[in-house]
Amino acid sequence: MTNQLAGLYGLLIGDALGVPYEFQRPERLPPFEELDLVPPMNFARSHRSVPPGTWSDDGAMALCLYASLRHCGRLDIDDLAERFVAWWQQGYLAVDGIVFDIGVQTSSALRAIQRGMPILKAARNNARSNGNGSLMRALPLALLHTGTDSELVIDAHLQSRITHPHIRSQVCCAIYCVWARQELIGAPDAYAEAVDIVTRIYDDFPNHAAELEFSVQPLADANARGSGYVVDTLRSAVIATRESTFERIVRRAVAFGHDTDTTAAVAGGIAGIRHGFAGIPARWLEALRGRTELRNAGVSPPPAWSHSTQSSRAGHASS
Repeated sequence: MTNQLAGLYGLLIGDALGVPYEFQRPERLPPFEELDLVPPMNFARSHRSVPPGTWSDDGAMALCLYASLRHCGRLDIDDLAERFVAWWQQGYLAVDGIVFDIGVQTSSALRAIQRGMPILKAARNNARSNGNGSLMRALPLALLHTGTDSELVIDAHLQSRITHPHIRSQVCCAIYCVWARQELIGAPDAYAEAVDIVTRIYDDFPNHAAELEFSVQPLADANARGSGYVVDTLRSAVIATRESTFERIVRRAVAFGHDTDTTAAVAGGIAGIRHGFAGIPARWLEALRGRTELRNAGVSPPPAWSHSTQSSRAGHASS
């Protein structure tokens, strides 16, 4: 379970690392080695009122999925959608209870659900509605799912459909979840193995198979755009994970610019699985806020947090 937990913390740290740099073009970012939870003094950070070490909508929605899976023992879209709405409206599992970043597609779907629209009919479903809002939160499925690869793929599709029902978003979520599972079992080329597995599974899903060509793009560095388009996010995360350490992976993800928190969250989840807690800088684990929210989601503390530190800081870390 240790690497599963490290994957979740990797996602949260990647998200928090990217928050101060969100929406910035890559050429406007600080030098690579200066990309940190606390940016250089002269950098005009995004979300200036948000304290460093705070996760955004990516982390909060991933924690909603994690808490729902733990509570229900399986993917339950009614429970999950209820938690998403509670996050959006009440700040559930958001650090300090403050929601400061939500995509248009996600907010539109959650508003429709709140009005009583059936969950799987609430979101827009067209090729232009392929933001990365379902990909960014999907990792807990791979961390907690005990079914077959085919069952994992089906659930990856289903969790995406709540806010991002287009098949392209479903396919990216499926590839990512199987990729994470392959990382967990130590596959030497986990991403390539995941693509092969999903391709075989899609023999029974012809519409999804047709979308693979859009979702599996050439992995050249020049094609890493860091944008909010779901295919760009997945591709940029894969390229970032070519770096040799957790720290370099999440920094590389941020260095692509634009949707920095999501690219780094997606890449950070994989990096956390791959490198474990030993590879995550202790200073970043210590600086991560929201310890009360983590307890509320049923997330165990990492080994770096001693009992005394956890107890003494739990109250003010998210205050």
